[in-house]
Amino acid sequence: MIKRVQSDFLYAQPSFASGAARVFDLWGQFDAYSESESPAEADAEAIASDWAIVGQDILDAMQQHDSECAAA
Repeated sequence: MIKRVQSDFLYAQPSFASGAARVFDLWGQFDAYSESESPAEADAEAIASDWAIVGQDILDAMQQHDSECAAA
């Protein structure tokens, strides 16, 4: 089984509790995002994630093609 790639590391992960706390967060103190040492590192992580997702899409297409050919 191949692990599915997630591409949400640049976004905050919301929850019910954090959503409720934001009602009282008038100064944006609860905003937390992934941090990188430099913009170049953030770009490298994003590009690597993008290519991993492209690879996952190709693998999914190959598996779907194989299962369709086997059923025919």
